[in-house]
Amino acid sequence: QVQLVESGGGLVQAGGSLRLSCAASGRTFSSYAMEWFRQAPGKEREFVAAISWNVANRLYAESIKGRFTISRDNAKNTVYLQMNSLKPEDTAVYYCAAAAGSWHNIDYWGQGTQVTVSS
Repeated sequence: QVQLVESGGGLVQAGGSLRLSCAASGRTFSSYAMEWFRQAPGKEREFVAAISWNVANRLYAESIKGRFTISRDNAKNTVYLQMNSLKPEDTAVYYCAAAAGSWHNIDYWGQGTQVTVSS
């Protein structure tokens, strides 16, 4: 069992930055690929970024490529999402997720953290 708790969301002006954190419980954190998704009001949840268990591979959605960076610290059981050059269209609830198997095959979800970007 893995429990995920996101933090770091908030209100920021367009062009600003935020860093989201996702703290995981359990001793098997390092065996999971970790992913970030987001869901804007009235829209479906969409993939944002992913990182493999050993940091060897990263995936990014085209819409955030070059602006967001995913990273992880297995010693701290934490995954991060550094978000720069934020745009109003980045406004959403951001969810952390853990995947034991292939990319996007999610086993555990966090509760989400709100990110609001004002224009």
